[in-house]
Amino acid sequence: MSANAQAKVLRALQEGKITRVGADKDINVDVRVIAATNKDLLKEVETKNFRLDLYHRLSVIIIHVPSLNERRDDIPLLVDQFLKDICGDYVIAVKNIEPEAIKLLQQYNWTGNIRELRNVVERLVILSGKSITEEDIKNYVMPK
Repeated sequence: MSANAQAKVLRALQEGKITRVGADKDINVDVRVIAATNKDLLKEVETKNFRLDLYHRLSVIIIHVPSLNERRDDIPLLVDQFLKDICGDYVIAVKNIEPEAIKLLQQYNWTGNIRELRNVVERLVILSGKSITEEDIKNYVMPK
C-alpha cells in the first residue's frame, strides 16, 4: 500500500472520515477492518514501507495463519474438498486420488499456499484419467 493510501486509511480509522476523489466534503464512516498480508509488517515498519501508527491501529488482534508448508497434514482434506468442488463445477464424477499421489503433494513446496494447491488440483482434474496417480503428480505438478 502506498504511503498516501496508508495515510488515508489511518485517517478513516482515527477520525471516522473519508473524502471521495475529487470531492471537498468529508463523509463520516463507521467501519471495522479486517486486514491480511503475507508480509512481516514490523519489518516493513523498520524499512519505512509501512507506517507504525497504522500498524498499531490495525494490530488489535493478530491471527497468524501458518503456511500450507507448515500444515502438510491438511493437504489430504483440502485436496478431497477441492476435488469435490472442481469436479462439481465441471459436472463430472469426483475423481479418486491415489495415496502415493497425496504423499507426493504433501512433499511439494507450496509457495502459493491454498490458491496454488487448488489450481494444481484443477489441473489434475483436467489432465488426469479417472483416478489421479503418482505419475500424474510427477508429470503435471513436479518440476522436471
